[in-house]
Order: sequence, then structure tokens, then C-alpha cells
Amino acid sequence: MRITITPIRTVTLMTTITVTVIRRAVTIMVTVIIMRIAELTALLHLASPALPIGAFSYSQGLEAAIEAKLVTDTDTACAWIKSGLSNVLAHGELPFLAHQIERWRAHDAAALMLGNREFLASRESMELRRETEQMGWSLRQLCASLEWGDAERRATLASITPIAQTTAFAFAAFAHDAATDAALAAYAFSWAENQAAAALKAVPLGQLAGQRIIVALREPIDAAVRQALATSPDDINTFAPQLGILSARHESQYSRLFRS
Repeated sequence: MRITITPIRTVTLMTTITVTVIRRAVTIMVTVIIMRIAELTALLHLASPALPIGAFSYSQGLEAAIEAKLVTDTDTACAWIKSGLSNVLAHGELPFLAHQIERWRAHDAAALMLGNREFLASRESMELRRETEQMGWSLRQLCASLEWGDAERRATLASITPIAQTTAFAFAAFAHDAATDAALAAYAFSWAENQAAAALKAVPLGQLAGQRIIVALREPIDAAVRQALATSPDDINTFAPQLGILSARHESQYSRLFRS
């Protein structure tokens, strides 16, 4: 075995430089990992069914669709929820959310209030409007109580009345420095999970069927987020007449599990 002996001075210098570079690289890597974990846990919190904003108490027209025999089993429940993702959230709620996040970053109060009014006006029924107002109010109270974000933006948040859930969620996502695409994915997953849970109770379905639905929604959620990020404010639309009719019917439905 051949051994090459290098002068000690050279080895010491190179060793010092190498250690310094490695130490800096490790520091940068650890910082990035910590930031990603903090963002992830914040979004998991916002998407959690345990978030006290009342999302579990609404079916968003699904219960009326079950009453009308449009949803009767696992396949039709999955198809209904996929349709909501691709036709309603992807072109409406998620683009609204994305643009509201950017407005919170810029702290453009006038644009935030205008976007909030437009979203409220886009709700297909009184039931859906009251739902977003109630959940928005609850989330705003949580943001204020936990002192998320800076005081100046919290004051703007408090001034928006009534407030839509999308506007309040956008504030919470901004306050936790979440990336826009990740925030949209968290919002969409929370919505889809609540829809699956509603189907389990109202159809009813088994737990395994519910998990199959959630797994089947992964790619549609990804597609909905990508569509939303590519949608300009002028191209946002929420044209869903059947959803509006069913939601309106749900307000006077004789027997209901979910809030109207």
C-alpha cells in the first residue's frame, strides 16, 4: 500500500477550511429543515378537523345531494367531491385564497376588502354565505386570540366585516409564512376531508370507504391547486347551479344532520 505524506501545515489549513465549509452547510441545511417543519405543522394545524371553526357541522350541499339520490354509495360520493374540487374550488375558492394571501403579503387593505366582498357575493346560496361568514369569524377570533401575524395586519383583519373564511385563512397562512401552493393544498385537503366525513355520516359509508375516497382525492387536489395558481382575478368563476339549488333546498330539508 502506497502512502503519500503531506506536510502538516497544508493538512491543517485544508482541514480548517473543510470543517468551516461543512459547518456552514450544516447550519443552512438545519435552518431550512426547521423552517419547512414549522410551515408544515402550521398548515396541518389550519387543516385539522380539530380547528375550532365549525367546519365539521356543514355538508356544503352534499346532504341535499344524498336526499336527492345523486349520492348513494362510495363511487357517487367520490365523484361528487371530485366535481366540487375541479369545478368549484379550482376555479373559485382556491384562486380567491391565493390572491388574498398575496394581498396580505402586500398589506393592501382596499384590495383585501374588495376581494372579501366579491367572495361573499359569489356564494351560491344564503346557507353557503352564512357558512363562510361563521367560519371566517371563528378563524379571525382564533387569529386574534393567538396573536398570529403583526398588530397592523391584525387590525386590518378585525376591520373586515363580515369576513369570509378564505380571507381569514389567507391571513393565517400569511402569518405562518406558508408558501401559497402549500396553503392552497392544506385548504383543499381540509375541505375534501370534511366532505368525506360528511358522506360517511349521511350516506352512510364505512370507515374504509372514507379512506378510499380521501386517497382518490390526492391527484384532484394537486390539479385543483395548479389550476388555481394559474387563474387570474378576472378569470375566477363559481358557476355551479346544481350546487346552488341543492344548497338552497337543504335550508328547508325536513331531516338534516348538518347545519343550515
